[in-house]
Amino acid sequence: MNKPVANDSPIVEAAADHVEPAPPEAVEPDADLSPEEAEQARKDYLLTRFWISARGFWGRGGDRLAWIFSIGLAILIVTNVGFQYSINVWNRAIFDALERRDSATVYHLTAVFFPLAIGSVVLGVAQVYARMSIQRRWRACLTNSVVSRWLTNGRYYQLNLVRGDHQNPEYRIAEDLRIATDSPVDFAAGVTSAFLSAATFVAVLWTIGGALTVTVAESSITIPGFLVIAAVLYAAIASGSIIVIGRRFVQTSEDKNQAEAEYRYTLTRVRENGESIALLGGEQEERDGIDKTFTKVLHQWARIAGQHMRTTLVSQGSGLIAPVVPLLLCAPKFLDGSMTLGQVMQAASAFTIVQTAFGWLVDNYPRLADWNACARRIASLMMSLDGLERAERGDGIGRIQRGETEGEAILSLQDLSVTLDDGTAVVGEAEVVIEPGERLLVAGESGTGKSTLVRAIAGLWPWGGGSVNFHPDRRLFMLPQKPYVPSGTLRRAVAYPGAAEDWTIEEIGETLDKSGLGHLKDKIEEDAPWDQTLSGGEKQRLAFARLLLHRPDIVVLDEATSALDEKSQDNMMKTVIHELPDVTIVSVAHRAELEAFHSRKITLERREDGAKLVSDVDLVPRKRKRSLLNRALWGSGTRAQKPRR
Repeated sequence: MNKPVANDSPIVEAAADHVEPAPPEAVEPDADLSPEEAEQARKDYLLTRFWISARGFWGRGGDRLAWIFSIGLAILIVTNVGFQYSINVWNRAIFDALERRDSATVYHLTAVFFPLAIGSVVLGVAQVYARMSIQRRWRACLTNSVVSRWLTNGRYYQLNLVRGDHQNPEYRIAEDLRIATDSPVDFAAGVTSAFLSAATFVAVLWTIGGALTVTVAESSITIPGFLVIAAVLYAAIASGSIIVIGRRFVQTSEDKNQAEAEYRYTLTRVRENGESIALLGGEQEERDGIDKTFTKVLHQWARIAGQHMRTTLVSQGSGLIAPVVPLLLCAPKFLDGSMTLGQVMQAASAFTIVQTAFGWLVDNYPRLADWNACARRIASLMMSLDGLERAERGDGIGRIQRGETEGEAILSLQDLSVTLDDGTAVVGEAEVVIEPGERLLVAGESGTGKSTLVRAIAGLWPWGGGSVNFHPDRRLFMLPQKPYVPSGTLRRAVAYPGAAEDWTIEEIGETLDKSGLGHLKDKIEEDAPWDQTLSGGEKQRLAFARLLLHRPDIVVLDEATSALDEKSQDNMMKTVIHELPDVTIVSVAHRAELEAFHSRKITLERREDGAKLVSDVDLVPRKRKRSLLNRALWGSGTRAQKPRR
């Protein structure tokens, strides 16, 4: 029924041809490693896992413009270094002309400077465009890949059921992935520029500075390339200091990001559950929880501030001293006449550029640490998705198979067992055949796995064994106890997950009448926070309105009328049966009154090795053949309630 919607998203445009490779095999840490070594090995592998997916941007199935922008950026960097060298030479010439008081040369060089400056600025702008284009397209490509994997086969839901380091996936996708793709491009451009600048201007320093002769105790010592040696030593001291001082920067940055994610999640939970909190008067308790998580944020920020202070001490001091060092070193040669003023200024400029290139790590170590932490966090999410994908392929723990029924049956469970992701049994060895038009009620005590069973039927719960089979070309629709209400207009909320335009306003209004929401007909096109405005009962009525619009072949109800009073529940079930007389229903409910609207009832009973189906009875007499479950139960002598005829 739902019409496909064209997707003009830039993400799809930037990464339409990207094909995510199969997830890598799980890597277990060496048993001989100490806990600290195993943790470090895990962190190292996380960076490897990030690059396994990230490098696909430049692969065969990646972005078609990735290499064009990358090569273009490299060319711009090389050209920009050339302009830097030209300006450095210009510095020497202008100061020599000033020293000679050569006005003609000064005027000529003044005219030359403007094209050089304009060219350098244009190259800088073009370099920013190329760099940020790579970052934008790389982020789009990787985001498309991660989001697609996250939303496939209900993995976004399954992540809540499995263990692993994947908390707050929305923050990881939105923030960590952004930093993880922005920073490497900056680093690559910075390292390339620094290397070329260092190589170019080291040659300048060697040529201009030459050798320095120092007299010590009536002995002359000649130091060849003294400016180069000084620049290397200076940079080594500064870089070595930053590495020692900021050695815990990576872990501190990672802890800060995790604390920020937890704080944001706490605030989101308050917003999403505002009605329940307000009705219970839980503001003070929530405030205590918010204060607790915020205190962790402040603590981590205090730690990161200490790291920044120490690194700033080195970088700020280095920046102040670096321009003075070459002047002091060149002063003896200038004073004895072996160097001109222009050569001194050229050497000072070159020394500063070389020092900046060598000190690149000093200036970027905090960002490198932040990237390291973010890349690991997004890689942790990738690894959790890898595990779910491997489970879908049948690796490791058992997986419920999904197939097609034979004959007239619309749904069948064959030797179905449902387990947790660690293999713990929840429901075991279920055999049920459901015929078209049957209305099946799943009963049992709380905690026997009824909701888990219906989620397995709906395909949301993958772990277990056996199979769930559907009749070909039949559509399933699930109504959970807490219906999802998307943002936007009421029309969109009713039509979800279809497009609002698939039905006319009149059709949606008629459906609202049938589901007891006629008082909202005048607000169909109103954009409001319906998730916060509607009551629990109204949300469940809204879910039934969707059911009447979509008209599926099979509907799974998981406590879908729990928020309705008995009369409203009866009217709603009567409406569904009247409007959809041929629909097949599978219900989970505790209210005995619902038996009147079902033709069949199966009961789960808790056992040590997982809940068992212990009875399968007709609530409405029928002449059709009994289910496979009943034949299996009576044939094996298992205790079961005798079916009523």
